[in-house]
Amino acid sequence: MHPILKLVAQRLALSTMLLFAASVLIFAGTTILPGDVAQQILGQAATPENLANLRAELGLNEPALSRYFSWLGGVMQGDLGTALTNGRDIAESLGSRLGNTLFLAFWAAVISVPLAIFLGLLAVRYKDRWPDKLISGVTLTTISIPEFMIGYILIYWVSIKWGLFSSVAIINDSMSLGEKLNAIAIPVMVLTLVVLAHMMRMTRAAILNVMQSAYIETAELKGLGMLKIIRKHAFPNAVAPIVNVVMINLAYLVVGVVVVEVVFAYPGMGQYLVDHVAKRDVPVVQACGLIFAAVYIGLNLIADIVSILANPRLRHPK
Repeated sequence: MHPILKLVAQRLALSTMLLFAASVLIFAGTTILPGDVAQQILGQAATPENLANLRAELGLNEPALSRYFSWLGGVMQGDLGTALTNGRDIAESLGSRLGNTLFLAFWAAVISVPLAIFLGLLAVRYKDRWPDKLISGVTLTTISIPEFMIGYILIYWVSIKWGLFSSVAIINDSMSLGEKLNAIAIPVMVLTLVVLAHMMRMTRAAILNVMQSAYIETAELKGLGMLKIIRKHAFPNAVAPIVNVVMINLAYLVVGVVVVEVVFAYPGMGQYLVDHVAKRDVPVVQACGLIFAAVYIGLNLIADIVSILANPRLRHPK
């Protein structure tokens, strides 16, 4: 078998095992949560008999192992179950929520990825001079501040003081693209500031590492300009680590937006998850957790495959 196909097959098998392990951890974690949905539905005044009847009706009295395999079997057939609190199909409810989260993550990625790479290249071009120090200082400052704090600061200045964008990011299907972009402007700013430093610093470090290679010195001796050396020689050879960190941050934009969605009341999966954790609606929490895990593992798998394909020794084995 070709070395690339063999490595890709190994990564696929490993990702499948990781997803299975994640399903076990998610189910175990939700099983040991204190309280249950029966108590939440009936309230504190419920009698023990009523609680026992509702738990039996919802299947909460069955052994944990039996419930796990029943849940896993349903997931493998595309059935995420029904929410215990309202009886709605979870897959249908999650469809629009996942779409909203991906919409927010997409626009954050469209801005943050090119900006981070541009700033990384600029920092390399002016290494140890004031543009490099300014870029590093600003990005490290933004990553050191919690995202909810950045969100509240931007709400105060951008929304309240300057009146530019709405402080609440509520969107729906009847809104035009322009109205949606206006609504998510501040959350996109927050996410961009949060993920910018990781990608910028990795771009800077990867290119500086390549710049120490012998062929870069040869290019300098030939009289090539610094920008041309970075663009034609250094950047293409630093793509693999840059793609890795970009994918990890894209995964964060999808699975790590819970705090941002709650701060801006954004109708995405993070807000949906928080609402149902409070209600102890375990099937919804399990479904959200498994989707988040699948997205995270999937994007890391793509990063691994891109890194493998970017390795010339694997593409052209002797």
